[in-house]
Amino acid sequence: MSSKLNTKILITGGAGFIGSNLCEYFISKKCKVTCLDNLATGHRRNIQFLMDNENFTFIEGDIRNIEDCKNAVKGADFVLHQAALGSVPRSLLDPVTSNDVNVSGFLNMLVASRDAGVKRFIYAASSSTYGDSENLPKVEHIIGKPLSPYAITKYVNELYAEIFSKTYGLETIGLRYFNVFGRKQDPNGAYAAVIPKFVMQLMNHESPIVNGDGNFSRDFTYIDNVIQMNELAMTTNNSEAINTVYNTAFGDRTTLNDLLKYLKIALSEYDTAIGDIPIVYGPNRAGDIPHSLASIEKAKRLLGYNPKFSMQEGLKEAVKWYWKNLK
Repeated sequence: MSSKLNTKILITGGAGFIGSNLCEYFISKKCKVTCLDNLATGHRRNIQFLMDNENFTFIEGDIRNIEDCKNAVKGADFVLHQAALGSVPRSLLDPVTSNDVNVSGFLNMLVASRDAGVKRFIYAASSSTYGDSENLPKVEHIIGKPLSPYAITKYVNELYAEIFSKTYGLETIGLRYFNVFGRKQDPNGAYAAVIPKFVMQLMNHESPIVNGDGNFSRDFTYIDNVIQMNELAMTTNNSEAINTVYNTAFGDRTTLNDLLKYLKIALSEYDTAIGDIPIVYGPNRAGDIPHSLASIEKAKRLLGYNPKFSMQEGLKEAVKWYWKNLK
């Protein structure tokens, strides 16, 4: 895989977890990167070390403002659209804001990209789109009904992207992320993802609280696999591989109980007392699907995807980063 020198990339949500990792990676590849972020859920600290790089530009702006979108996308060859309000619970509490950011903001970015003559628009889709479909593993062409406002917004993104491909000729690729984790993922806040939240609780010798009995399973996906998928989506010359969506995952599932077991083992290398911390179980959470497992055959076949990090390998890397940076 190689990105071309001087390729100009706009990364929306570039100060967030996934976005900042993409910014760092493509700067290391000598691409010119513009980061657009309103810092609502992203953090300046994630990109601070890039600020003095001549190939990096930070724009504090909001995808809900079409002028900000047009300003950011000027001259871009590619857009990696990561900006969104994540979290199923957040969307249940405040569906209006989730819709404004995830649907209206998405449409603004599509319009701005079309008008700027962007070569390809690659966007963060979501495994939540599979909704109440009980098929396992999840294959891209079989989805169910959405189970949350957040899931609706991410499905609408796919519909808009398809229309812009067909109607305006804008190349689009959607990446349905499955429970991404890794360095720079924020462990704080009401809507923190489960892995950084559990890591922080265990490092603080607090009992992690599991929703349900811990037997729900997820296809936890390490950040470096996601970076690989974004680069493949950006650089593919296979006409069959564009204007579609891909599962972005490792293709294996882990229960929450097993996740906690692996976390305790990884963290016990730094602090042996962590192995004895008890787990607390609570009620199931509204809008949660019981099991999630991706088929990654389509990505392998059309993009040459070859994920390098299993869940356990990624977990060791993530724990190392959290211990070094947050302890």
